[in-house]
Amino acid sequence: MPEPTPLPTPTSNAVGQSAIRADALPKVNGDFDYASDLAAEGMLWGHTLRSPHPKARIRSIDTAAAEAMAGVAAVLTAADVPGKRTYGLIEDDQPVLADTMANYQGEPVAIIAATDLDTARRAADAITVDYEVLEPLCDPAEAVRRGEYFRHQPLQVGDPDTATAAVVVAREYVVGMQDQAPLGPESGLALPRPDGGVDLRVATQWLHSDQEQIAPCLGLKESQVHLEMAGIGGAFGAREDLSVQVHMAMLALATDKPVKMMYDRAESFLGHVHRHPARMRYEHGADAEGRLVYVRAQIVLDGGAYASTTDAVVGNAASLAVGPYEVEHVAVEAWGTRTNNPPCGAMRGFGGVQTCFAYESQMDALAEELGLDPLEIRRRNAMHQGSKLITGQVVQEPGIDVPNENAPFSPLVDLLDRFAAIPAPAIPAGRDIIELPGGTGNTTHGEGVVRGVGYGVGLKNVCYSEGFDDFSTARIRLELVDGEPVAYVHTAAAEVGQGHQTIQAQIVRTELGIDRVELLPVDTKVGSAGSSSASRQSYMTGGAVKAASEAVRELWATHDLADGPIEATREFRHRPTKPMDPVTGQGDSHVQLALCVHRATVDVDIELGLVKVVDLTCVQDVGKILNPIALEGQIHGASAQGLGLAVMEEMIVDAGVVKNASFTDYLIPTILDMPPMRLEIVENADPAAPYGLRGAGEPPTLSSTPAIVAAIRDATGLALTHVPVRPEHLTRHLVRQP
Repeated sequence: MPEPTPLPTPTSNAVGQSAIRADALPKVNGDFDYASDLAAEGMLWGHTLRSPHPKARIRSIDTAAAEAMAGVAAVLTAADVPGKRTYGLIEDDQPVLADTMANYQGEPVAIIAATDLDTARRAADAITVDYEVLEPLCDPAEAVRRGEYFRHQPLQVGDPDTATAAVVVAREYVVGMQDQAPLGPESGLALPRPDGGVDLRVATQWLHSDQEQIAPCLGLKESQVHLEMAGIGGAFGAREDLSVQVHMAMLALATDKPVKMMYDRAESFLGHVHRHPARMRYEHGADAEGRLVYVRAQIVLDGGAYASTTDAVVGNAASLAVGPYEVEHVAVEAWGTRTNNPPCGAMRGFGGVQTCFAYESQMDALAEELGLDPLEIRRRNAMHQGSKLITGQVVQEPGIDVPNENAPFSPLVDLLDRFAAIPAPAIPAGRDIIELPGGTGNTTHGEGVVRGVGYGVGLKNVCYSEGFDDFSTARIRLELVDGEPVAYVHTAAAEVGQGHQTIQAQIVRTELGIDRVELLPVDTKVGSAGSSSASRQSYMTGGAVKAASEAVRELWATHDLADGPIEATREFRHRPTKPMDPVTGQGDSHVQLALCVHRATVDVDIELGLVKVVDLTCVQDVGKILNPIALEGQIHGASAQGLGLAVMEEMIVDAGVVKNASFTDYLIPTILDMPPMRLEIVENADPAAPYGLRGAGEPPTLSSTPAIVAAIRDATGLALTHVPVRPEHLTRHLVRQP
């Protein structure tokens, strides 16, 4: 066999270095083109008429007045859908436009194209819809009783009924509906083509999935629907589902003119999926030493009106229901219900966030009952090499080789032990009022303020699970330009702010040993890269780019670029997984597992119920650092979203109606809410992954929330079983004097 071509010496900005993002400067100076900046000569504006009712029968729709308005080019309803009338990521159950029924507040009923947005909005107001308002189903527990659910996933290991525990802790937990809250609204531009097809420029997370869903609804072949990634202002799962795509394409084809659609903030809250709210009952039994004996859990996730990704979210919630802990007897029941509440789907953490809050709260409750340190109870129950998840999957996470076979390496214990060298911040002798809960509100000068410290551990799966055929495609072309080799990289991997395009260029520089790398437009002219979700793009598209680069390098060894360019296209797949058994929940369902541990330090004004997160310290195993600064940004961002869920973010839904669809009433953390963060990044390389990397963007979202709530419990002594923690949760126990 010929000797393999040696790996070239990495150049600057290669893997492992903090390469500057290509979009950094234009984003900072305001030159970056977001999807909301798109425009085309002669374009029309699209707008959507939405149902105001969570559940209503549509008796009739009268569009005559809207069609007669000056400047209105088209008014379309369900009767005008040229092809298939439904779409969906997993199940084709979501109507392009509501026909006979509207099943949630905000469901699209009609779409309008006009010369300007104000005219389109006035036309929407002129449409008369005769609704028969019906009683909505809004209680997920009632939905379970009625059999209204998208998935029920039991999981059984051993038999908790036969287990004997010295200590039992049983509590119910509630996780509110969190919104992804991307600052960039849903937006895009559709351009009709002379061949009857349509070109779409849109902010999305999965170009090829959009294409597969859109084409049948338009009555077109997939080859007639071309998508190109537009500049995105955040995603976090909200852009996995379709929003403007089909509607603006329909309007463009109907008018034969470019059509732009852009949601305002209130419409954005109604027009995309959210994190599944959850109600969970957990019962943990432990022996006198604090080792888990059994766990029972009932997990009810509200999927809302349509399926979206609820099926997969339920699978994650069930399989990760007890976290990274060993337990012999487990009984889990997980449901994803169908209600008339807003549809819920992908959001960073994807089913793991909800259960992590519950199981970590339970571990703290057990520690309190047994008088154990919260880190110690986690050490005693930590999984190690050779342990099994509750699905039966063997944990084979690479780590330090320990010669004593009776003490196999535990990545979790390693992470927990590292906190010993990172002390929690001390209370300063004199604090400025800005540093206290309430800040410039001048609510306190320190009286009634109590400090607390808490921990949270998160276990998250990476890549798609349960037998999904997950792959990514990359094409690399190497050619001479002005006598210098230049690599052109073409993938369909959606850049959603995580810096993946920068990583692609770093991989090519590393594998080819060249400096000049150009990224071609991200579109559907190359094979699918899958979704920018599940912490998978560095693993999957990174793997594809690495494989294509290696192929080009092999060709380059025997080819003179002066004779012409070299090109290679490669698909990358991870190891196969299996679906969970529908009865027992058993199955080798996950590709890779990632761990993160947070310690939160908080100050709480126990009289006013105000909380200030003083410090977040995070220790995370990332396998291999590809770009240090980008990685730190991912951990900071994920921690911020966990903080938001812990103390401020919740969509208030009353009888199916959203009450706070604005950034005035739906609060997200700002720079003043985020504390300083201290990070220790651990590299236990996974040999099955490109460069040994481990998906890093989601795990901190899991562990930050329970850590912050644990710290608030430590400060107040309250049980706190609901997130976000509201001021009234901290003050309602106080006895008020007359």
